Amino acid sequence: MASHRRLRLGMVGGGEGAFIGAVHRIAARLDDEYELVAGALSSDPDRATRSAVGLHITPERAYTDFRTMAQAEAARPDGIDVVAIVTPNHIHYPAARAFLEAGIDVICDKPVTHDLAEAEDLARIIATSNRSFVLTHNYTGYPMVRQAREMVAAGEIGGIRVVAVEYAQDWLSTDLEATGQKQAAWRTDPARSGAGGALGDIGTHAFNIAEFVTGLSTTSVAAELTSFVHGRALDDNAQMLLRFPGGARGTLWCSQVAAGNENALRLRVYGETGGLSWQQEHPNQLIHTPLGAPPRLLSRGGPATGDAATLATRIPAGHPEGYLEGFAQLYRDAASLLRARCAGEIPPAACALLPGIAEGLRGMKFITAAVASSARDGAWTEI
Repeated sequence: MASHRRLRLGMVGGGEGAFIGAVHRIAARLDDEYELVAGALSSDPDRATRSAVGLHITPERAYTDFRTMAQAEAARPDGIDVVAIVTPNHIHYPAARAFLEAGIDVICDKPVTHDLAEAEDLARIIATSNRSFVLTHNYTGYPMVRQAREMVAAGEIGGIRVVAVEYAQDWLSTDLEATGQKQAAWRTDPARSGAGGALGDIGTHAFNIAEFVTGLSTTSVAAELTSFVHGRALDDNAQMLLRFPGGARGTLWCSQVAAGNENALRLRVYGETGGLSWQQEHPNQLIHTPLGAPPRLLSRGGPATGDAATLATRIPAGHPEGYLEGFAQLYRDAASLLRARCAGEIPPAACALLPGIAEGLRGMKFITAAVASSARDGAWTEI
């Protein structure tokens, strides 16, 4: 993995009609660290071939099966350094396993697997593989999210008392899956999505960002999952109470039937001496509310931000920076991690913020506990 060249990237999924694959490709190129050279871009052979042509992948590296791709790329002297897995959830585990066992590092979209048993087995494989595994909880790459985490860790709001996180969308307010819309179809299908609908798709993001910023691990949940759209097999709305170590308490609400909301991820954290508030739709601002003092508006790139936010900032203050850059930050940190490991060096400090299999396991345990709690009429259930 030479330091003088881009990392060779492969991709599983992300072909014609896919949404998240394009996001990963843009993010990987934003800091000029990667070059896409191979892919198994679709389970449909014709679509896989067309997609590869459109992305300028040479014919011999356009695969129709990810297992074949893993073995072929591992055998090439110019094989891929790392693969991005951007498929529906049920493919994450078998694809990640194939590449890890072939000696290839993995960057995987979330949630980590289809179910908890797969996540636990994947953790075992990663532990014995000597390879890196990165999970793209992209909101952890936002500068002001990292700023909030740094402030909490520094004790700037005191001991945490209350955590309120929500993620509201409205795109599944109707029976969109019945129209054949690809993104709706797989996300509402338990065979491909897993046990959580909105819970797995966006609830895991809310859960992850709450734990990332606070540094607290949720101990138990009391959840109610609802499918408001008639005939929908998975939840499209979830609301729950959270318990944290030390007596802190929280709430989590995620919904894909909240009319008028596009991508309203919001986190509020309140401690003994102050609070913090951040919204994804206004990602460059963090509101700090010290107890007994006027609120402070912290801006990305501004003089009041710390090292964590500064290192994740690309452009001057006042210019929008958000979704794609958040993904790109994870890709940049992953590149630093892979290069450092190859050189036998200590990775930069920012690499420690990368989500991995530990966060993936937390997410799957969260889904499992929330589903079990809801089935028992909101009974408190340990994670």
